[in-house]
Order: sequence, then C-alpha cells, then structure tokens
Amino acid sequence: SNNLNQDFYWKYLRTFRDLEAFKKQAFVLKEGVEYKIKINFKVNTEIVSGLKYVQQTFRKGMKIDKSDYMVGSYGPRPTEYDFLTTMEEAPKGLLARGNYVIKSKFTDDDKHDHLSWEWNLNIKKDWND
Repeated sequence: SNNLNQDFYWKYLRTFRDLEAFKKQAFVLKEGVEYKIKINFKVNTEIVSGLKYVQQTFRKGMKIDKSDYMVGSYGPRPTEYDFLTTMEEAPKGLLARGNYVIKSKFTDDDKHDHLSWEWNLNIKKDWND
C-alpha cells in the first residue's frame, strides 16, 4: 500500500507542478471574439454530484467578473470527461486590452473544492500584436 500512496503523491505533485507552470503562461485572445472554454477532467474513485465550474476574473488586482457553470454529476471511469462552457465574448476596446488573471475551480454541492488553478488571459487588438 506504500507504493499506492507514493504513486498518488507523484501524480499529485506532477499535476500541481503542471498547474504552477500553467499560471506562468498567458492565453491570447483577440478583442471581441467569441470563445468557449473546454476542460477535460477525470473522476477516479467515487461519484461526484453537483459538480460546478467557477471562474473569477481579476484585472489589476480587482475582481471584475464571476461565472458559475453547472457541470453535472459524474461517476468514475478510466477515460476523461469533457466540459464546454457556453459562448463568451472577449471584451473589446482600448480600455479592455491587457492582462486578466482568471481563478478557476471545480467545486460540488457539498462545497468541496476538487481542483483550483490560476491562469492568464491577454486581450489584444489583433491575434499577432
């Protein structure tokens, strides 16, 4: 059973490191474009009921937006599930351009946070700016 714990630990560490690296990257969006966010996730051991995806958007340290998406209930399986948000529109205009910090998390009906991560979104005038 020690190997199992070690295996879990390394997987957790790898995921954590991946999420820390993810935080340092920025996704670029052209202002005004429509987009959806797709998240792949896996349920390993027990059924998760009332899973929600919560996303908070910060600009210059201030929270400017919060979105809650009901994802649903899922049972364990070896393959990943997909979740796709509804269509969103990137902000546009000179004042909207720049960097946004997004704090994302999966939570459930029991207020149990399954995974939290941070990422950056950069709104630009054009894709190549």
